Amino acid sequence: MIKKTFLIASLGVITLFASCNQSATTANPTEKTAAANVITQNLKDKDGNAIQLIFDNNKDEVTINYKNETSVLKSQKAASGMWYKNDSYELRGKGNDLTLAKGDQIIYEHADEIVEIVAKSNNGDVLNMTFNNTAGTVKAYLNGGEQIDLEEQKAASGIWYKNDHYELLGKGDHYQLLKDGKTVFSN
Repeated sequence: MIKKTFLIASLGVITLFASCNQSATTANPTEKTAAANVITQNLKDKDGNAIQLIFDNNKDEVTINYKNETSVLKSQKAASGMWYKNDSYELRGKGNDLTLAKGDQIIYEHADEIVEIVAKSNNGDVLNMTFNNTAGTVKAYLNGGEQIDLEEQKAASGIWYKNDHYELLGKGDHYQLLKDGKTVFSN
């Protein structure tokens, strides 16, 4: 009888530990998801003024750190882009382009530096490129085809952007687009 009682008690303890361990394991993905929904963005305007934005998508709010002042703004329903506000501040924008107003006065503006270039080869091919110099990206279109998204790489000189299949190299007004190591555009 003692062996049977000991066995039942042991099974109860094992079940208790297993359920506690399962609860702890279940909690971790939630914590990771919550952390993934908090995004910090640091931007500078054209005059070098820095702003830090901490978007907490779990709470539908953004914390703004600007000129040694911190403020929390609540999400508002925007027709397009983003809109946050509180009693003192209002933040509006789309992507990295944004304005921060205090009352009726705009106190901070940020816009990505965008440069558009069209390059033509001797055989009539056209490469349209939209560079986002702030984000370090380029969207390229060869002969009006599909969008090719590339990220900036550290180049010895000139430019170098790439993704898994494409590379864009350039210096001055000369550009070369490679797909899987083969040149598909050169001017």
